[in-house]
Amino acid sequence: MSQTSFDYPDRYLPIAEHGIIGNLHTTALVSVTGSIDFMCLPRFDSPTVFGRLLDADLGGFFAFECVASDTKNKQLYLPGTNILLTRFLSEDGIAELTDFMPIVDEERDFAVFRRLKGVYGHHSVRVKVAPRYNYGRSGVLAEKNPDGRGYLLRDPEGVQPTMLLLCDVEMEITEEGLTAVIDLHQGDNIDFILTLNEGVDFDLDWMHCFTGCRKFWTEWSAKCQYDGFWREAVLRSALALKLLTSARYGSTIAAATFGLPEKMGGSRNWDYRYTWIRDAAFTMYAFLRLGYTREAEQFMDWIREKCMNHLQLMYAVDGETNLTEEALEHLEGYRGSTPVRIGNGAFDQKQLDIYGELIDTIYLYNKAGGSITHQFWQSIVVLVEYVVEHWRDADHGIWEVRSGKQRFLHSAVCCWVAIDRAMKIADDRSLPCPMDEWRKVRNEIYAEIFNDFWNEELQSYVQYKGSDVLDASALLMPLLRFVSSQEPRWLKTFDAIEKNLSADVLIFRYKLEHGASDGLEGDEGAFAICSFWYVECLARIGQLDKATVVFEKMLGYANHLGLLSEEIGLHGEQLGNFPQAFSHLSLISAAFQIDKKRK
Repeated sequence: MSQTSFDYPDRYLPIAEHGIIGNLHTTALVSVTGSIDFMCLPRFDSPTVFGRLLDADLGGFFAFECVASDTKNKQLYLPGTNILLTRFLSEDGIAELTDFMPIVDEERDFAVFRRLKGVYGHHSVRVKVAPRYNYGRSGVLAEKNPDGRGYLLRDPEGVQPTMLLLCDVEMEITEEGLTAVIDLHQGDNIDFILTLNEGVDFDLDWMHCFTGCRKFWTEWSAKCQYDGFWREAVLRSALALKLLTSARYGSTIAAATFGLPEKMGGSRNWDYRYTWIRDAAFTMYAFLRLGYTREAEQFMDWIREKCMNHLQLMYAVDGETNLTEEALEHLEGYRGSTPVRIGNGAFDQKQLDIYGELIDTIYLYNKAGGSITHQFWQSIVVLVEYVVEHWRDADHGIWEVRSGKQRFLHSAVCCWVAIDRAMKIADDRSLPCPMDEWRKVRNEIYAEIFNDFWNEELQSYVQYKGSDVLDASALLMPLLRFVSSQEPRWLKTFDAIEKNLSADVLIFRYKLEHGASDGLEGDEGAFAICSFWYVECLARIGQLDKATVVFEKMLGYANHLGLLSEEIGLHGEQLGNFPQAFSHLSLISAAFQIDKKRK
């Protein structure tokens, strides 16, 4: 791609300078300058058609640019919605871009609605639509639609669906796609609708779709039962989690993107567009807390249909189990961070913690009045029996290390949780199970963790049995009700984590320079989820004022829209895939815990 005025000054905007829109089948990231820089089509885990975030030249984008050289931008959501406004402010006046996707039943009904509005003054605005199909491997073939309606944007390889751009602007067809210069006056509304050319069978009237989309989101937001001090931040996190949840399948992806680095220029660049059992289970816990039982019910349907016969770490959105990892070597990566990976090699790892996290969510679902049928219970029993037989096995742990299996603390705790919660479900529902056997094994796990995962020299529980490595996942021990928040050994562990794994309110999951090994090169930033675990723990141990300050300082690391990626870098920048479900669900949980203690 030749250098054009649409290029960013240093070719890449910061990850955080984006908002997200979506239709519960896929999402798009819209930059603060009004450019769609990332979008997969037609599904979360489909190939990209816009991917400028991962390659400034080959990725593709859909951008607007005011010609005035002094243009400043501002971005915001309409309250209680995922409708995004981007404003262009210059000496010429004010222009405004509204972006949303209608909420539709089928993936084939995909559409992005973009309205350019002249608020005040007169503007000259360039527009460029430059898709790059199949992760940037293919270009695009643009042409006038033979039936006279708009322009067709075809995949040269014929793999991905043809897009249709509907607009009243005369566009110039180029090798890169479509381009035009718009003369925008005060009061003008110029609409661009990007949809699929597979027979448009839903209403494409702009105002009708805008009204319907806004109604959907405001009604959904109104169901949020959180009424605490940080309602705006909690609701924005809930709206982000909802955007990451498939309407068709009920599964929730870990993040909207793939390949974004955990360290600038580093190689820790993973594909998070899949459904991790762990992440999705925690997400359902957040939804249940907020009163969104329907999302939990849909996830349980997906679990029953796709996963109960063979539980693995992660799945594609539709339940596909083979997520073979590969590197897209033709992409330069965000700011040169390679490799850019799709698929995820951890899909066939052994991680015992997922049993506890899933069964804990089923337990909470049951408490909320969810249905536990006989067939579902039989499947749960099979999972528990696997834990009873294999809880002593080594695994790859919550952080999916690639340095070999160990007896990880968090995995052991979650094996205890799996049995404990299943026993509680059985007791509540009077369901048949070998209660005495389960209790015996549960008690054995507890005794081993209490005695054998304790490091006397460090005065702390450690990452895995026999190690001298601190791990922030130990913060979950009271959150999962394995220990009391006043347990002396855990309090000493908390002190050790606070002393050795923190930088003010930022918490690192472990420190490679302190002996941790994960089999990967380079270091990483602080994990947002660990910081919010830290907040919860502070509240639980009675340091409520400190918990409040830490929480509010963590909110300051969110972007201008309240969105968070996976990590906070050592320069305060957001790193990793964006937005990240883990970060937002843990924010919700931390806010709840503080409010609970206040009351």
